[in-house]
Amino acid sequence: MSGIYIHIPFCKQACHYCDFHFSTSMKKKEEMVLAIAKEIEMRKSEFKSETVETIYFGGGTPSVLTSEEINFLIAAVYNSYSVSENPEITLEANPDDLSSERIIELSKSKINRLSIGIQSFFEDDLQLMNRAHNSAEAKKCLEVATKYFDNISLDLIYGIPGMSNEKWKQNIETALSFGIPHISSYALTVEPKTALNKLIQTGKIVAPKDEVAQEHFAILVEALEANGFIHYELSNFGKENYFSKNNSAYWLGKKYIGIGPSAHSYDGVSRSWNISNNSLYLKSIQENKLPNEIEILSITDRYNEYIMTGLRTIWGVSLDRIEREFGSKYLEYLNKQTQKFLNDDLVFIENNILKPTPKGKFLTDGIASDLFYLNLE
Repeated sequence: MSGIYIHIPFCKQACHYCDFHFSTSMKKKEEMVLAIAKEIEMRKSEFKSETVETIYFGGGTPSVLTSEEINFLIAAVYNSYSVSENPEITLEANPDDLSSERIIELSKSKINRLSIGIQSFFEDDLQLMNRAHNSAEAKKCLEVATKYFDNISLDLIYGIPGMSNEKWKQNIETALSFGIPHISSYALTVEPKTALNKLIQTGKIVAPKDEVAQEHFAILVEALEANGFIHYELSNFGKENYFSKNNSAYWLGKKYIGIGPSAHSYDGVSRSWNISNNSLYLKSIQENKLPNEIEILSITDRYNEYIMTGLRTIWGVSLDRIEREFGSKYLEYLNKQTQKFLNDDLVFIENNILKPTPKGKFLTDGIASDLFYLNLE
């Protein structure tokens, strides 16, 4: 299974916490759509023997594109690649872009999955994060979207300064009331070059607290599992048959091509990434050059990546695979590094698969970094 990720580098306004690549100027939107379509065509040789099973529009805010532009880009994929009969085609969207008319329009396209950036159902949270939508728009779009789309995911953010446990529970309950089959949820993190970081440094906003985020995470896991969701990846919960195929392929090490400024690609042995500059990206594509850098992954890189992605998922890290693909030295190192986490009941091994315990789940990324091999080669 292979996927195509399409990065749409435009947003109406900048969320305070976001450090993804985007522009709030829409001046070059039409030009960008044409360039992205051209890159899709330019890279078809990379997937000669692959079947595309997922197409994912991320960003940025892909829902700023018109339905015609979205359909144009989907058609570009179909024209250059072998696409499976029933691919998962996801559009990330913000509530303020999802009017009833727009939802109906999208339902008539090949888009069959919506990932909606709700983040919170409370007005003060949305203002703190500088989201473009309000609480009423969030609820209204879900009310309508669930009538036209079966496969919907929504995003929620926890650990927001001032958010009590009770308020967080209300956010979860509101999300569940719409019968959504997939929820992605992330702790509010402070990235260096963001407005949120500046607001914290100047004392206008209190910094998020790790212990609050950890409490919220525990509440989230308990509430969603009690409602039939499977916690299949650290930040993702899905009902049976509603896991994100796009994201699951990424965590399971499948091949994908990233199209558009800043998009990343992976083919099993190398990783590449496009330049994070709209003007330079456009110029390069116009000159028939791919604006990317390529890194050939060493065996250590691949081992570390497998540890990071595997530990975050219900599939865990296979010790048999570690020995088979990376060798006994890596397995011995992993067993040695794992011992302290086994002793602290943060991980466990079952059927030769290493996984975090419920107690260790929130600490997964930190545990993974301690299991990385840094200087074997």
